[in-house]
Amino acid sequence: MECIFCNIKDKKAEAEIIFEDEHVLAFLDIQPVNYGHTLVIPKKHYDNFLTVPKDELDKLIHATQFIAGVVKRSLKADGFNIISNNGHTAGQSVYHFHMHIIPRFHNDFTIKPMVKAYASGALREYGEQIRSLISKYKDIYIG
Repeated sequence: MECIFCNIKDKKAEAEIIFEDEHVLAFLDIQPVNYGHTLVIPKKHYDNFLTVPKDELDKLIHATQFIAGVVKRSLKADGFNIISNNGHTAGQSVYHFHMHIIPRFHNDFTIKPMVKAYASGALREYGEQIRSLISKYKDIYIG
């Protein structure tokens, strides 16, 4: 399946590129939440956060940190959001891993999720469920 972000990286599709090095490409989102909304991608194709190798993720996070600071200062933003949507249900529409840098300004919009409350004992149950898989797979992660 054709990937628009790979096409942008290969200069087969247009984009307003604001940063590029050997591993990372950053460009303005064509459907911005706020002007200056930037996407940061690894140049190698990975479908989502869970498939990006650690060394590539380190480079991507470092570049995202640098670019977020530049976006904030250059646009005189009051803050910014760093977001990564992974999977259809989470809002991922392009299956090439990417980070969104969304500059924020006072009174621009509100992100207000509907928070939940754990029932009695449920906090511990969820914790145990997650910890059981951490115990099972931590040697692979630490490896």
